[in-house]
Amino acid sequence: MKDPKESKRPNLLLRLITLVVTAALLLGAVALVVYRDRLNFDALRRWMEYRNLETSETGEAAPFSYGGGTDTALGCLDNALLFCSGNGIQLFTNSGTELVDEVITLNNPVLSCAGRLGVVYDMGGQELRAYDSRGQVFSLTLEEQYGILSARPNQAGWLAVTRQQSGYKGVTTVYDSSFSPVVDLRWSSAFVQDAILSPDSKWVAVFTMGQGTESFESWLNLYAVGEEEPAAQLSLGNTTVLDLAHSGSVIRVLGESSLHLAAADGSTLEQFSFSDRYLKGYDLGGGDFSLLLLGRYRAGSANELVVVGDDGQVLASLSPEAQVLDLSAAGRYFAVLTGQSLEIYDTGDLSLYAALDDTQGARSVALRDDGSALLANGEDAWLFLP
Repeated sequence: MKDPKESKRPNLLLRLITLVVTAALLLGAVALVVYRDRLNFDALRRWMEYRNLETSETGEAAPFSYGGGTDTALGCLDNALLFCSGNGIQLFTNSGTELVDEVITLNNPVLSCAGRLGVVYDMGGQELRAYDSRGQVFSLTLEEQYGILSARPNQAGWLAVTRQQSGYKGVTTVYDSSFSPVVDLRWSSAFVQDAILSPDSKWVAVFTMGQGTESFESWLNLYAVGEEEPAAQLSLGNTTVLDLAHSGSVIRVLGESSLHLAAADGSTLEQFSFSDRYLKGYDLGGGDFSLLLLGRYRAGSANELVVVGDDGQVLASLSPEAQVLDLSAAGRYFAVLTGQSLEIYDTGDLSLYAALDDTQGARSVALRDDGSALLANGEDAWLFLP
């Protein structure tokens, strides 16, 4: 009679297969950790995202016409492309199908995109519009005597709007992803310059300028969303804030002669100074870096492109041979557009990731964090897929 214990004994072949599969998974996990900077999954992401989009041998999709104009700004949403100018706003699918064409007068049009949400507003004016890949999802019109100072979405679809209001030197309103106001931060003792939300919507950084001990002084004020008193305040000296970005771990604040890098909790503040050079261009949208175009002289093309890490250290520098028309940074990539070519670099290994020799007269570029790029000349726009 067969021993019952023997019938329950695992099959030797099954045990061997299980051991081999487990070892393969462990080796794969180790390889991903060791070689994560060499492996690039963005090609797979692009294939999934654009698999129905026809491209040429150079990786360019068919161009489509947009409003054009020298003052046109462009940006990429998740699954949509947004354009604005002084004459109006347009939204397209990745393939160039027009979704929105709103004729509206914007004296100082500004476009800001993050994740699925794009916002267009008239700086100093009264009009604001927000869009996702389906169309318009929110609008705001202020009374005529007040103006919008800034509006910035985050990756979660929340929005921080800074505006003028009677009785105050500025007000920042935080809206959630359904565009319901969460909190109003009102200032009567200092002028509000700008505000930005953390990617997880838990914190909002508000930049103010007021009278210091000897001159005007800028401050970074960090609030937990929903609270009306700051959890931390950092002095930025007499810096005039030109632009800002929030990576989740670091808040990047660009001034006329320096880049300030503040820890998200306000515990530390690093600085990269370029007071000996002129700021010719920039993009603060890199995943863990900022991109600055600096020059020794106010005019001329003898410039240096500097990649600054979130610790304030220079990761790389390039000397473009031709005049730089536009810059863009997203995720681990940055793009340099000249009259002769488009070059996309990977900061993972600081190498040239892709290049396009014939740019069809493009004068503007906007990157997505998967490495794809939106290009535009005076009449047409199109996607480039490395």
